[in-house]
Amino acid sequence: MSTKPTASDWFVSSYSGGNNNSCVEVRFTGQTTEVRDTKNRAAGTLAFGSHRWNAFLRALRG
Repeated sequence: MSTKPTASDWFVSSYSGGNNNSCVEVRFTGQTTEVRDTKNRAAGTLAFGSHRWNAFLRALRG
């Protein structure tokens, strides 16, 4: 049985450099990784499946 993610599940991405005013927040739901803009949370989220999310992280690491 899965549980619905809560607002407290969000965390600041380590790629944001610790800048809480201009960063990206991430949460893992079990089936997707969700991403949102800290300064505009009401704009919604982007959701990525694990394959896409891992490809994104590999690209960041170069």
